[in-house]
Amino acid sequence: MPYGTLLPTVLQMREFFRKLVHIIFGLGIAALIWFTPVSVALPLLMTGTFAGIMFRDALVRGYRIPLISDLIDNLERENVRPGKGALYFALSSLFCLVLFPKEIVVPAIITLSVLDGAATLVGYYYGRHPVFLGKTAEGSLAGVTAAVFFLIPFVPPFQAVVVSVIAGLTELFSPVDDNLTIPVVVCIALTLLPLL
Repeated sequence: MPYGTLLPTVLQMREFFRKLVHIIFGLGIAALIWFTPVSVALPLLMTGTFAGIMFRDALVRGYRIPLISDLIDNLERENVRPGKGALYFALSSLFCLVLFPKEIVVPAIITLSVLDGAATLVGYYYGRHPVFLGKTAEGSLAGVTAAVFFLIPFVPPFQAVVVSVIAGLTELFSPVDDNLTIPVVVCIALTLLPLL
């Protein structure tokens, strides 16, 4: 095998770093909510989301914003509105924080961060068995497994498994962006599971 084929392509590295930022961004939001009172986390998240909307609007209009434009140029997928995923992630986190207690919101955000990141990376690099719309069985299984592992400190093991499977199915089949749906579905599942 020629040496050049062993090196990852620019596109592969871009996807890796894009998902790494996704995971770090999500875990950062989860940590903010976990370690601060809701009375602090909510205004900070609202301010960050509002600033993100303003930055995104400026980018769509063609303005360059130091650091943010560079991040978008280097991490965003082609043919996607700039910052769409991050904005949807922040909006769903904010929505959940308004409607659910933080003990439920934090696992939901962690699930989105880890499941979506692991599913994409494993599916992108190792996926061989397509399931739905380019998503693979390997990616889905890796995402669910990673979510269970990261949820165990926050919820009982049975709930971690059930919620991760539900989130994995949501990631696979959601008709809208999974950054919007996964946290909401997980919050609902965690609210209903103790009642069963």
